[in-house]
Amino acid sequence: MKRTKYAVDTKVPVPQTRIEIETTLARFGATAFAYAVHETGASIAFECNSRRIRFSLPLTKGDDARTQKHHRERWRALFLTIKSKLVSIDSGIETFEDAFMPHIVMPTGQTVSETIRPQIADAYKGGRMPLLLTGPT
Repeated sequence: MKRTKYAVDTKVPVPQTRIEIETTLARFGATAFAYAVHETGASIAFECNSRRIRFSLPLTKGDDARTQKHHRERWRALFLTIKSKLVSIDSGIETFEDAFMPHIVMPTGQTVSETIRPQIADAYKGGRMPLLLTGPT
């Protein structure tokens, strides 16, 4: 898959992007919002539709101009990701659960994605996958 850089020339500071994410989430009904910065990156979490959602944002370490640019790009991409999911839900293209399913936090503290990823890998390794376009079952 070809990779293109989104927001490669953005000048929007990370704190402003975090505020935009929080404001957008509130506009779509989120009732709580939190973010954390840690050694390997950052995380944001929010509650909406009686679900807790968490996104992890891997970030490179450093404090030079290049690293700051990378952080701005990554935060803008996260904002686009979240906003596009909310617009998709609002437009009736998908449900909240379908849009955010990988990021829903389970009672174990893991996201659905963290829980199910090993099972998906095993299914593909074992060759137990249906044909690509099988249609409804």
